[in-house]
Amino acid sequence: MVNFTILAGGYTTFVASYLFNSDAKTLSLLNTSPTGANPSWIVGHPTNQRILYATNENDPTGGLQSFTIGPQGVLTSVEDVSSDGGSPAFCVPLSTGQVAIMNYDGGNGKIVPTTTDPLHFADADLVTFPATVSHPHMALQHGKEVLVPDLGADKIWRLVEDGAPGRWKIQGDIPQPSGSGPRHIAVFNNTLFALHELASTLTAQAFPAAPNGTSAISANVSILPPALPAGAAMAAGEILIPPPSPAFPVPYVYVSNRNTGVLPPEGDAVAVFEPVFRSPSDVELKLVTHVFTGLDQIRGMIVGGPEDRYLIAGGVAGSAGVVMLERTQGGRNLTIVARNTELPTRTSFVWLEEGRYTI
Repeated sequence: MVNFTILAGGYTTFVASYLFNSDAKTLSLLNTSPTGANPSWIVGHPTNQRILYATNENDPTGGLQSFTIGPQGVLTSVEDVSSDGGSPAFCVPLSTGQVAIMNYDGGNGKIVPTTTDPLHFADADLVTFPATVSHPHMALQHGKEVLVPDLGADKIWRLVEDGAPGRWKIQGDIPQPSGSGPRHIAVFNNTLFALHELASTLTAQAFPAAPNGTSAISANVSILPPALPAGAAMAAGEILIPPPSPAFPVPYVYVSNRNTGVLPPEGDAVAVFEPVFRSPSDVELKLVTHVFTGLDQIRGMIVGGPEDRYLIAGGVAGSAGVVMLERTQGGRNLTIVARNTELPTRTSFVWLEEGRYTI
């Protein structure tokens, strides 16, 4: 029997802990740990598997919290700091010991230093994105840069540290298609993959040179599932590219659809794409399949387990709870193996493993 503990955030005042038994294929709710309001996005520390960060996605001002993780995923709150902006929808720790938090409704964000340990925060300057409409939705460290996709500005901002931790500046941007609404991004094989919420598209382009380089988009494909019902209103959610492994040698791209309108009985779908790398500037995205989950508005999903064999996802609406899927056919497909509906909605996940933290 192999047990895995998975933490799950949401629009509540707690973080939940689930136990997944990969032999019995069962998913059980272990407990809930009290937090500040709306810990919608949670993320683990990259090297210390007993530390968790969470946003407080509140308006007009949100926050960033730190926790220690105990047995069965029970959290103990350590410190919180203001995000200095509204509705922070994403946070992530950097290799420098800083933690980035982006304010979706503030059009700004901070990269917060930690002090004597990763649980305590120091002061940070606010970075404001110069756009008529700005909705920063993510931060991704790439080398010395932090990339911030801005759903409102149709840009990916390029940030670099400006002399000291907590002080960052914009050194350039990567333009995205007008009206597309870039939400989340990933970088693999020197290729920038962007998931666009408003257009429900996935794009690929060679990663542009710093500080303000550009590159042509070589692939721009729809992620929409077939036969949408009348009244459907689609919006893209999350992108995952698990690293290749012996069991999963192809770096398939998994992206989630969110139907904010009329939902079909089979719920929202995860689309699976195969990237074909002819060169960094010539990448094809081939649709493999759509896997329907029964969930309503998939916002967060994450992979974990041996060789990232499993994918857990949750909906931000409805009552379908969370679903555990297994990657099959070398990653070309997903099969639902467990579901838990004790909590109706969940929005983000952290997978805990002995000796390893999957973020």
